[in-house]
Amino acid sequence: MSLEVIKHEPAGNADAVIIWLHGLGASGNDFVPMTEHIKIANAQIRFLFPHAPQMPVTINQGMVMPAWYDITDMSIDRQIDSQQLRESAAKVHAMIDEQVAQGIDSKRIIIAGFSQGGAVGYEAALTYPKPLAGLMAHSTYFATAGDIEVNEANAQLPILVQHGTQDPVVPEVLGQKACAALKEKGFTVTYQTYPMPHSLCMEQVQDMQKWLNERF
Repeated sequence: MSLEVIKHEPAGNADAVIIWLHGLGASGNDFVPMTEHIKIANAQIRFLFPHAPQMPVTINQGMVMPAWYDITDMSIDRQIDSQQLRESAAKVHAMIDEQVAQGIDSKRIIIAGFSQGGAVGYEAALTYPKPLAGLMAHSTYFATAGDIEVNEANAQLPILVQHGTQDPVVPEVLGQKACAALKEKGFTVTYQTYPMPHSLCMEQVQDMQKWLNERF
């Protein structure tokens, strides 16, 4: 089943796409304000903000909420349902396929993800069979680092990792571990930190914009 998506169109004809994946218990609405802050000189960006499906989440006493996958343990190594994560990544692949079918070059599509959405972002971007423009991973962890099958098409994918140094939900060490795993796999990673908790800040958004300008 495809995902429900909030779509934000540019003033002109879209020639680039950013797919933004929200965190656990949130919705696509969370990152819609980013459309006001991200302005790229050489791109007419279509923003897509999918809503995660509703499912029971073990760490939240089995409550049903928007989630990309179940988390069964919040230890530093994070025990998750990796099959559900990959199913969510496959739905992101279907979204990318749809954009390509509409005439958007895959090399002008970026995946962004916050927290749980970032974990799906890693899997979706690195396994997609056509080259993408890049991946932005915010306050997240690389849940499938141990067994991901990186597609050759995205073996050189530019990756931006941003994390808060005061994050109590996804400790910064998990962002550092993600970078180390990516570098072991041969990726060039831009790693940036900010004195913030589990959130975004304006300095970070400005850095994001600079990075995106280099991609497009």
